Amino acid sequence: MGRTKPKNSKQAFSKAAEPSIQSSTVKAPSILSLLEKAQSLIVQCDYDLATRFIQRILEQEPSNVEAQEMLGVIQLETGDVEAAQQTFLSLLSQPSPPPSAHLYLAQISEDDPRSALQHYRAAIDILNAQLKGKERAMDGNESEDEIEIRNNIVRALIGQVEIWMDPSYDLCFEPEAEKTCEDLIASALRTDPGNAEALQMLASVRMSQQRPEEAKECLEKSWTTWKNLDIDHPKIPPIPTRLAMVKLFLELSLYAPALLVLHGIMSSDDQEVEAWYLEGWCYFLMAEQAKESGGKLDDMTWEELAKDARDRLETCQMLHVNEQHPDKPLLDHVRELIGKLDAAGIKASAADEEDNDEGDWVDEASEDEDEDVQMS
Repeated sequence: MGRTKPKNSKQAFSKAAEPSIQSSTVKAPSILSLLEKAQSLIVQCDYDLATRFIQRILEQEPSNVEAQEMLGVIQLETGDVEAAQQTFLSLLSQPSPPPSAHLYLAQISEDDPRSALQHYRAAIDILNAQLKGKERAMDGNESEDEIEIRNNIVRALIGQVEIWMDPSYDLCFEPEAEKTCEDLIASALRTDPGNAEALQMLASVRMSQQRPEEAKECLEKSWTTWKNLDIDHPKIPPIPTRLAMVKLFLELSLYAPALLVLHGIMSSDDQEVEAWYLEGWCYFLMAEQAKESGGKLDDMTWEELAKDARDRLETCQMLHVNEQHPDKPLLDHVRELIGKLDAAGIKASAADEEDNDEGDWVDEASEDEDEDVQMS
């Protein structure tokens, strides 16, 4: 569903070992080598050059599924959603359409939730057929491909739950919405028992049902499956999933695990705007709790916690503006929180340092004046 992982890099173009009298021409690169090169360029975000390689492939094989899929990914990444939609729709006319085409179409069908649900179901049908074939071939030994197929099935099921729960759609008000979500999550956990993302989604459903203790239990089970793994381990959920986990932790007032998850995200991407926002929001909530309970929390005063909140929120605001981040409500909330901290007399660390530096400069100037007076 995301970007295709780069395969082992190979030379994109074959070179003649030595020029000879019989042949001085360079052998044309194979389709496989062109695909690998395009794939590598997409990972590097060099979309213009990747497109040129893809066009060369499609000139030779107009129906090459992998090349068409890469083209659709580039169109999505560069913001041409309509062109991407047409590219993925054209893949559905193939004799064996790839499930990824349905998955991408589901994700970009925001204005038509029922169409998105149909694409998710179609993708799951294809993936289940692939999974059965893999299970027969492996005879009980699970391969990496089989694990990836299970992960994609689970994510397609979770994608449907997200649509059913989204308050911006009428589906969440349908009488069958709650049972449908329960059934979809149960199917995800049958597909991959103990799947971290499925357990996290179950926690989200439990929160919507006002069952916080069960939500907490599900969330802790989800986090336990990956919290001790290396940051680049394939079982670590993607950043958007971990950000959603942080939000659930904050709803449950579980601040310590929220901060640990955020530290992991920032070690991967310290420019993640939403991570800075959530960390600032977390410290703000901790400061409020400390103030209400006598002034301290985890050996930190409410002022120290509030200053940490201010620093994170200031960083978030700077990144949001510099990156022209599209989430305006997030920026509005950041500014609201900064305003509250400012009213409480909490300044950012940089501002404090400037004040101290200015104070030191004034003191030094006064001393010089005193010395001048004595010497005159």
